[in-house]
Amino acid sequence: MSSIVKETFKGVAVETRPAPAPPAPAALAAKVRTLAPTMTRSMQRVAETVASDPAGCAALTVTGLAERTGTSEATVVRTSRLLGYPGYRDLRLALAALAAQQAAGGAPAVTADIAVDDSLVDVVAKLAQEEQQCLADTAAGLDVSQLEAAVAALSTARRIDVYGIGASSLVGQDLVQKLLRIGLIAHAHADPHLAVTNAVQLRTGDVAIAITHSGRTTDVIEPLRVAFDHGATTIAITGRPDGEIAAYADHILTTSTARESELRPAAMSSRTSQLLVVDCLFIGVAQRTYETAAPALSASYEALAHRHQP
Repeated sequence: MSSIVKETFKGVAVETRPAPAPPAPAALAAKVRTLAPTMTRSMQRVAETVASDPAGCAALTVTGLAERTGTSEATVVRTSRLLGYPGYRDLRLALAALAAQQAAGGAPAVTADIAVDDSLVDVVAKLAQEEQQCLADTAAGLDVSQLEAAVAALSTARRIDVYGIGASSLVGQDLVQKLLRIGLIAHAHADPHLAVTNAVQLRTGDVAIAITHSGRTTDVIEPLRVAFDHGATTIAITGRPDGEIAAYADHILTTSTARESELRPAAMSSRTSQLLVVDCLFIGVAQRTYETAAPALSASYEALAHRHQP
């Protein structure tokens, strides 16, 4: 049954959705690691303190926690809300539950939903659900007008450079090998020094793509800035459209900000939504350049066919 509730306001039926549930206690530490880079220094102190000592903080009033962290009561409340709790009271309840779970020796969480002693059957089902939600969230949040503009730029680009570090570099390589197979000139740069030296060569008519989940990765921001300054069309694929990367992006494609956990960091979860955006870009470009893309793709298949023979 749908969770949407229909209410009547002045005789008119209005659909309302319940507020999202606060994160489970076991997910608190992962939530802190995910959001800490976007917090102020004072909010970081509050978040890191509650994550490191849930039992001690659960016993503190809002005033007590403010004093312990050298912040204000308002900062404590704002931090609670940023972490997904309606107020400090709700955060305290989560901290108490987490402390009780730790004291009882409960199975530690591998992800927010998966415990270390879950069966592989449960792991498969839970991960499949999480991936589906990640893709759905990305599709719902993707600005199609920005996607269309990015596709148009790529379709006529003289040269395409793609920048990414770590897991994002794998996504960049995936995009480049797709573009190469339909006849476009594309390069993936995982080395930050090579990325910058190549970005210097870009001009109007070229395209530079930066892939960064956090939107704050210096080794990705720097080459995109250089490309931007030299007149190239710049595209950012990021989970943080308000991050520093946005200052140098003509077009921003937003991905889902998936939950982070001890054994499944954001870099792994975000890759799913990044790959969806990459596929959307590729299909869009292939559609626009079909007359040249189709023969190029057929030629690449033919060139590799003998390697696939048993």
